[in-house]
Amino acid sequence: MSESPQGGRPYLSVVIPAYNEEARIGSSLATVGGYLRAQGIEAEILVVDDGSTDGTRELVTQFLVDHPGRLLTNVENRGKGYAVRRGICEAAGRWVLVSDADLSTPIEEHAKLAQAIRDHDLDMAIASRALADSRIEIHQNFLREWMGKVFNVLIRMTTRLRYRDTQCGFKLLDRERLRPIVDKMRVDGFAFDVELLFICDRFKLRVEEIPVLWRNDPDTTVGLITDPLRMLIDLARIRWRFRRGLYNPPEDGAQDAG
Repeated sequence: MSESPQGGRPYLSVVIPAYNEEARIGSSLATVGGYLRAQGIEAEILVVDDGSTDGTRELVTQFLVDHPGRLLTNVENRGKGYAVRRGICEAAGRWVLVSDADLSTPIEEHAKLAQAIRDHDLDMAIASRALADSRIEIHQNFLREWMGKVFNVLIRMTTRLRYRDTQCGFKLLDRERLRPIVDKMRVDGFAFDVELLFICDRFKLRVEEIPVLWRNDPDTTVGLITDPLRMLIDLARIRWRFRRGLYNPPEDGAQDAG
């Protein structure tokens, strides 16, 4: 991460997808802004409002009066995957940090991911709750934790991905290197992380899991029944797209999916 800001272009873009986050978006943005200032990081905060029906947009707009950043608004709810893709595509920084609005992974963990990228010349570092050095201070309830482990087993069986935790919503990536991957992504829902990592592996990008501190937020927007079913359907679609060659890198001679 040696690139220096040039011509006023932000060094880091913090992308935060948000859907009906009125209860916590204000405090989360204040925390992110305080961290960036304290670390002297030149950055923009890019909130992608995914069709919220509460006061999320108003609170973000109020915050941005005194902080560098932008609000991107989806007219209707498209899904977290769509919101993250839009944020990455419209980010101004070379480096993009994707973070959930609840800050279950504290913003301070950015330093660990940045250090890993510098030390190992990575294209992307992803936060993980499942490594030996990971620290979970507040656990999910038993059912959610069990379902997460089962889903991870299915992911590894279906995609052969090596990652222990694909779903932690905290990732630091090189936007220029990842943009061709994002252009091939089609999953709009919560399984977008799997699609992202699957295509990265196809393109042989350098990606590593980094153990982080994590605190469960009980007000999660992930449903216990409908969202896992959608994620399983998306896993099948990822396999179908793979079999059709839609995730092949350019050197394989595959055409992009329209």
